[in-house]
Amino acid sequence: MSYFYYQSKKIYYSETGNGKPVLFLHGNTASSRMFEPLLPLYEDTYHIILIDFLGHGNSDRLEEFPPELWMEEAEQTIALLEHLKLDRVNLVGTSGGAWVAVNAALKRPDLVGRVVADSFDGRTLAGDFSANLIKERANAKKDAMAVEYYRWCQGEDWERIVDMDTRALTQCAEKKLPLFSKPLTNLQVPLLLMGSEGDEMTREDLQAEYCVIAGETGAEICVFPEGGHPAIYSNAEQAAITIRRFLE
Repeated sequence: MSYFYYQSKKIYYSETGNGKPVLFLHGNTASSRMFEPLLPLYEDTYHIILIDFLGHGNSDRLEEFPPELWMEEAEQTIALLEHLKLDRVNLVGTSGGAWVAVNAALKRPDLVGRVVADSFDGRTLAGDFSANLIKERANAKKDAMAVEYYRWCQGEDWERIVDMDTRALTQCAEKKLPLFSKPLTNLQVPLLLMGSEGDEMTREDLQAEYCVIAGETGAEICVFPEGGHPAIYSNAEQAAITIRRFLE
């Protein structure tokens, strides 16, 4: 196992494949393991890098997650790229990892090549975000498949991690904290916005939100007519084709 130190804590990462470097960034309550079933779609062409953000997977645990979680995880992403002495790395972030990817590119465009932001709400969280999140997490804890997924990603302390994440995100939403460290008009790297029309975990007006972001950034948009959350999973083969084309 490979680790690097960030603020005196160990962060786990892994590498596989050859080619241009692509760093995949996992979503909330997940870990780098979520990408394992997808690796055969990418590792023949790319040098794949995976990370477990602090408090997740094989990385050291935290007492609490900060409400500005996605900005903090962007700092961890930057620290990994510096540790590996890499630049112009393509970032593929899904769900919460999409905010992380965009924030890393806003802060250190010199380290980032292109960004894929998959299945996220964009510039703001919906007004009913907190209520929906609390309900979704409560239901997930009663669902055997969801619990098995949490345990697979996190280990036996999965419930503590899920609860910490729920607290952090509800604080973020209720305080209406900014989701990006800078205006999106400052983004200096190419951006692909990806999602699924059938995704019940993203905002209802996802297409319209993506169009606004594209107007600010020049981003490309790919929203699949079917599939759930996240698109990179529910439309795995089509998503891989789209991402490969964008990263060429």
